[in-house]
Amino acid sequence: MATEKQYGVTAPFSNDPPSAHDMRLNDALMAEFKAQNNFEPTSDTEKREAVLKKLEALLQRMVQEVGKKKGLPPGILETAGGKVFTYGSYRLGVYGPGSDVDTLMVGPKHVTRSDFFEYMPDLIRGAWPPEQINSMVPVPEIGTPIIKLEVRNVDIDLIYSALQLSAIPKDLDLKDDNLLRPLNDTDRRCVNGTRVTNRLLELVPQTKPFRLAVRAIKLWSTQRAVYGNIYGFPGGVAWAILVARVCQLYPKAAAPLLISKFFFIIKRWNWPKPVFLQNKEETSLSLREWDPVNNRADSTHLMPVLTPVYPSTNTTHTIGPSSKMIMMRELARGENIVNEIYGGKRQWKDLFQRHTFFTESYKHYISVVTAAMSKEALNSWEGLVKSKLKWLVKGIEDFGGESVELVHLFNKGFTREHECKTAEEIQKVFDGSLEYQVKETKTTEREGLQVLKMDGETEAERKGPTKVWTTTFYLGIGLRKGANDLDISMAVQNLQGDCIAWPQYDRDQHSIKTKHLRNFNLPDDVFVEGEVKPSRPKKKTAAAKAAEAASNKRSFSDTGLDMNADPAKRRLSANGSTPNGSTPQLNGNAG
Repeated sequence: MATEKQYGVTAPFSNDPPSAHDMRLNDALMAEFKAQNNFEPTSDTEKREAVLKKLEALLQRMVQEVGKKKGLPPGILETAGGKVFTYGSYRLGVYGPGSDVDTLMVGPKHVTRSDFFEYMPDLIRGAWPPEQINSMVPVPEIGTPIIKLEVRNVDIDLIYSALQLSAIPKDLDLKDDNLLRPLNDTDRRCVNGTRVTNRLLELVPQTKPFRLAVRAIKLWSTQRAVYGNIYGFPGGVAWAILVARVCQLYPKAAAPLLISKFFFIIKRWNWPKPVFLQNKEETSLSLREWDPVNNRADSTHLMPVLTPVYPSTNTTHTIGPSSKMIMMRELARGENIVNEIYGGKRQWKDLFQRHTFFTESYKHYISVVTAAMSKEALNSWEGLVKSKLKWLVKGIEDFGGESVELVHLFNKGFTREHECKTAEEIQKVFDGSLEYQVKETKTTEREGLQVLKMDGETEAERKGPTKVWTTTFYLGIGLRKGANDLDISMAVQNLQGDCIAWPQYDRDQHSIKTKHLRNFNLPDDVFVEGEVKPSRPKKKTAAAKAAEAASNKRSFSDTGLDMNADPAKRRLSANGSTPNGSTPQLNGNAG
């Protein structure tokens, strides 16, 4: 009798096929996906494919133009090629309407990353009419340099890597580890995105139930605000690896059972024992891999989920004590609901119910307001600040002492457009005011930045209000019962210092302010239709105030979370000063 193929590093828990009940729940899950608009129309997918095809043609054109400029002979250029790969949710087949397409351009060795950022933006501008290019933001200075592109309403995250090859064959598949040998760390990260996604699909027993289960976990984690590596939670690849491990343990199961076992297993996993899909590969290369024995930083990771290609890395290194606590809470909730779905007491829509981050979860919030004097300047600035927020979370955890139970960084920023007539109004916007917000953001692009004179009047040649753009991030602060000693000023100061140390920081263009909000002071636009905004609590009676005073507890304003309390002590920007402490000039400075 033939032995069934084993997937993963251990034997499966069960080889049972789906039951009739599993298949009924599978049908109900598919119906819920359709109700949630989780599947993209065929016409939109065809549009994505057309955009990718044109991008590959532009890549090959860039390879030719750069080669000619560098004097390469025609014989080499004739076969130089260039190929586009996808990775992430699009490559996995779990994308939906509005999902971005993670895209890797691979070129031969004569085309550097600098060439990519010099040539590709102009090639893109020449390939589509201006009205079809919704936005394009090159970000070359970050760890994984990227062009964030939206063309024909298709979001593309475009990265580039040059292999040390004279020509890129049409059938190149990136499987060969030796392709990594001469690459630097940045190029390896770029190439491994595609390698990881392709390998994932090879390591699961059945592609269809895997994809449905990943869709469910992705929808659940997004709805519950526990999605996104940069926010301290697993990203798409990490969640997919976790689902893939469950698929290996139940190789014949339908998606509903995989989802059920996902919550059961991941909630009970013996963290920090790592999750991995295959045994360590033998290779002649000596690249650094995740190694908690010999690398102190790796040994601190709380919930390691390892990539299934060489060099293996941890996809969840940003998870901290707070985000782990939040995830365990959500996994427990998910397990209870799926058990009740199997028992006929709940429906799939209950699993995907929207989070209560703004409505119920917290009484106290920190808002980090990033501002810029143009939308283009904001795109890079908010990305920089967002990449630093995990350190603010860690700082609050470290400096919060026994007062902070957890810090929850919400996995979305809120971008707003404002129109201001005076420098005072601009300063209010920098400080977080929504008084001058444009309620319905206009889609037309501005011709130029309008600058205020010292007397607050606009220059004659540029009439009209000054536009200010902001993106605000919110952190929910969970305080322990009876907390009475809290000062996070150091964590906030460290965040500001790290951000304004950015080489591209311009005090005339950029601002960052941090402030405390009570739940009843949250802005209306963070709530969706049907949600109830928390109301201000009733004023305390004289007797209650006297009792509180007798208990010798400090008020929340004394804890350091109130950014408007004692600004001299905290040296924050809540007093209207610029981040470097100077008084803002009335010329549109975004200090």
